[in-house]
Amino acid sequence: MIELNGEPALVPQVAALALTNYGHFTTLRVEDGRVRGLGLHLARLVRDCRLVFGTELDPELVRTRLREALGREALGREGAGRRGAGPEGVPAVTVRVTVFDPALGLERPGGPADPQLLVTTRPAVGTAPPPLRVRTVEHRRDLPEVKHTGLFGLLHQRRLAQLAGFDDALLTGAGGLISEGTTWNVLFHDGRHLVAPEAECLPGVTEALLAAAHGGPRRTEPVTADGLERFVAAFATNAGFGIRPIAQIDGVRFDPAHPLLGRLRAEYLALPAEEV
Repeated sequence: MIELNGEPALVPQVAALALTNYGHFTTLRVEDGRVRGLGLHLARLVRDCRLVFGTELDPELVRTRLREALGREALGREGAGRRGAGPEGVPAVTVRVTVFDPALGLERPGGPADPQLLVTTRPAVGTAPPPLRVRTVEHRRDLPEVKHTGLFGLLHQRRLAQLAGFDDALLTGAGGLISEGTTWNVLFHDGRHLVAPEAECLPGVTEALLAAAHGGPRRTEPVTADGLERFVAAFATNAGFGIRPIAQIDGVRFDPAHPLLGRLRAEYLALPAEEV
């Protein structure tokens, strides 16, 4: 499902994403018409729209477009023309809301902006994916605080990591300071504390939800690639898969079945989801 402003998107309308690729987005996991952290996703879109386009985004309009797209997704699953389908008719789906202006081109991105809403859907992945094996790489996203559409650098690093025999890449800065994964945040466990790296990165919705829900001790501190041996477990977090164990970072191995994994997943799944 690909819809622009509530209607099926046409190729010329979305060509700007391929040719200019200037915009921002958020990705949500929708289950039975409900989303964990929906308010945080909407707040991200509003905040990033101010920074990227200098305009205000109506969060209620975003919800309307989400409901419309999910309703049509349910109709498509249940059979064309069948009445009564709505967002709750879609059991689990990943939805991406992209904000971009098809009229802004390469020559004058500083022109007046009129951002549009592109809503796309795809099947949701499982909530218990296999452990990750990742390697560190020195790389910094442009505007790391914004979830923008400029994904080339991240996907290039993921590709290089996979060609080297790993699953993904973990980004570091000067001095090996760990920041984030390519499309996920990272958390560590030192045997007592859940540790979030202190570095420039995208504020993750799933990580924020876990920070509020986790009942154990938690802290934020600098974490370097050469100091990972002090941790017993590591986890990747994002809205698509929730919490995923990390089995290896470079040559350092972690327990992918550490008991904290089950606790974190239970805390996350127990969070109340908001109705779209």
